[in-house]
Amino acid sequence: MSGQAGAKKTRKREAESSISVKLIRWYEANKRDLPWRRTSDPYRIWLSEVMLQQTRVATVIPYYDKFLARYPRVEDLAGAPEADVLVLWAGLGYYSRVRNMHAAAKQVAAAGGFPKTYDEIRALNGVGGYTAAAIASLCFGLPEAVLDGNVMRVIARLDADPGDIRSPATRKRMQARAQSLLDPARPGEFNQAIMELGATVCVPADPRCLVCPIHDNCVSFRDGRQRQFPVKLRDQRVVEVSETLLVIETDGKVLMWQRPAESQRMAGFWEVPEANQLPEARTLRPLGRFRHSITVYRFEINVFEASLETVPDGFVWITIERLKDVPLSTVARKALLLKRKGI
Repeated sequence: MSGQAGAKKTRKREAESSISVKLIRWYEANKRDLPWRRTSDPYRIWLSEVMLQQTRVATVIPYYDKFLARYPRVEDLAGAPEADVLVLWAGLGYYSRVRNMHAAAKQVAAAGGFPKTYDEIRALNGVGGYTAAAIASLCFGLPEAVLDGNVMRVIARLDADPGDIRSPATRKRMQARAQSLLDPARPGEFNQAIMELGATVCVPADPRCLVCPIHDNCVSFRDGRQRQFPVKLRDQRVVEVSETLLVIETDGKVLMWQRPAESQRMAGFWEVPEANQLPEARTLRPLGRFRHSITVYRFEINVFEASLETVPDGFVWITIERLKDVPLSTVARKALLLKRKGI
């Protein structure tokens, strides 16, 4: 019995090794040429991973290049004022990412260099398990498997895993599975390969199974059920919100207000006023409307040009020329653009 169990364990290890070999070989022949794949600098890898959270590759590339042109070293970022960093990040969204990275850059600079172990990287401000594993494997060759949405989708289909991928228990099981698949001799290449597969082949809606290098190992493909995975049992309900914004402009200046540092949403960013903040304002004409999404919230924003005789405390005039030098929220930027178009 023990001999049979040992043979079964050996066969499982060989199968997992075969998957990793196939993935790495496929990746070497098919990987996209992306700027962060031309470096092993942990700061640059870290920046790419932070920017890529919740954001498409095509959107990230110009921000990545511009950010590094301004802050080429982690010490440069550590010494920069937060407002300047936010201006450079404006439009990427999820601003807690860059605030955390800015704080962590100061930790790295104070320590005299980038940490080189998984636990030390993980201890940096705002760095989670996925980002720590990516940096550890890509920059330092440490055998740490990454687990993001792409990897979970690949594993869920590979094993026909029935678990809800939002469940902590499922994530824990998939983390262990990713670790078992990892090639410890080439952890960086394996991690990039499985993420690339999820991003370009094992995609959410219409997986390209016939060109997948591991479809022979894939249980859901064998059973014709690949579109049933991954399983998501708890759908978050979308919350619809309507807002009215006022663009008040005079003598080349625009009325603005800044969110306080303790604000849970867009702390430190400048906004155009909301109508309910200025009940004395007189509406002049509609400028247009647009929709904007933040996590589960879907905002319908109506924008009006308005005038105001007396400016209350908390609001300031900012010259149009200076707007490019302050961190504007995406909503404020879109509202002001409607005004420019309507002139």
